[in-house]
Amino acid sequence: MTAGESLRSTAMPDDLSELDDTTLMTRHLDGDELAFGVLVARHRDRAWSVALRTLGDPTEAADAVQDAFLSAFRSAGSFRSEAKFSTWLHRIVVNACLDRMRRARVRPAVPLDDATAARIADPYDAFAASDLSAEIAQALAHIGEDQRIAIVLVDVHGMAIEEAADVLGVPAGTVKSRCHRGRAALAGHLGHLRPGRGTTTESAASNEATPFPLPNPSES
Repeated sequence: MTAGESLRSTAMPDDLSELDDTTLMTRHLDGDELAFGVLVARHRDRAWSVALRTLGDPTEAADAVQDAFLSAFRSAGSFRSEAKFSTWLHRIVVNACLDRMRRARVRPAVPLDDATAARIADPYDAFAASDLSAEIAQALAHIGEDQRIAIVLVDVHGMAIEEAADVLGVPAGTVKSRCHRGRAALAGHLGHLRPGRGTTTESAASNEATPFPLPNPSES
């Protein structure tokens, strides 16, 4: 089975679907032709959401996810069983997004429409199902690349600071700083969505929650 065929194999066979990620990776490395397809089916929605929130363009995001899973398929031997598979995979997804930004100089500027927002909604994304999704996507498009990715991982997908640091390959303090600065930057675009709260960059910067009235999956 080729890498592309494995990526298209999205059904979860009954005898594999109950296995954990590490066991599936071991079976993939041992030659099981179905194991990697189960991992793709399990993690593709979250990978897609991370890529779309980072790049802001569905076509670019789809290509980045495809690149990431192909890279993961080919570099499976670098995975260490003591590591968390999702952290390893998200590092590859983020790198695929960064590669596309650098090559194509992608800068998201157009907010997601409601249909796209509904299509990407998943249990990990506190923003996608919200009526405010388009405004949030537009605001994310106007903050720095490093800050945007940190916000997507921590505030959108609820990653712990330490896990996001592992994904990004930076110290936890750097992730906290990027989130702090990113929230302050977002306040300039979304401060009006916080009824009864300050709308200035300074007031948002002093608040550890996201600067808009949506659930924060992870406290930092």
